[in-house]
Amino acid sequence: MATSTPAATAAPAAAAPRSSKLLIVLLVGVAVLAAGAAGYMYFQHKSAGAPVEAAKPPPEKPIFVTLEPMTVNLQAEGRKYLHVGMSLKVKDEASKAQVVEFMPELRSRALLTLSNRAPDTLMSTEDKSRIADEVRDELNRPLNDTLPPQGIVGVSFNTFVVQ
Repeated sequence: MATSTPAATAAPAAAAPRSSKLLIVLLVGVAVLAAGAAGYMYFQHKSAGAPVEAAKPPPEKPIFVTLEPMTVNLQAEGRKYLHVGMSLKVKDEASKAQVVEFMPELRSRALLTLSNRAPDTLMSTEDKSRIADEVRDELNRPLNDTLPPQGIVGVSFNTFVVQ
């Protein structure tokens, strides 16, 4: 009996390391498959999102027309002046061409719009924003009955000095 007992215990001991190695190999294989599936899903999701980004139209390049700086008299005790430089943002090249063609008349409109204001109505950011809107609206008025509005979408101040 002594000889059968060591042989019987040796067989299960040899089987135990073999089944552990098989279990480790299976776990590593499952982990590799899971990582591969995750990578596949990531790249499928990333490539599915790419056409949406490509479908967006590129932002339009802004078109600006710069006016020469101008100085206007202000209403005040004594002599007060506003020295202002502006750029007009237009919607397209046709609007730019029309603004350039009629620049003397547009500058005159801007001067009349800015002149004879009290200096205290030109100090705050809100005042400057309101004046920019007024200038834009005035410059957009049609120049005559046959021409469309100028297509000015914004007025930016480059210089704004009250003295």
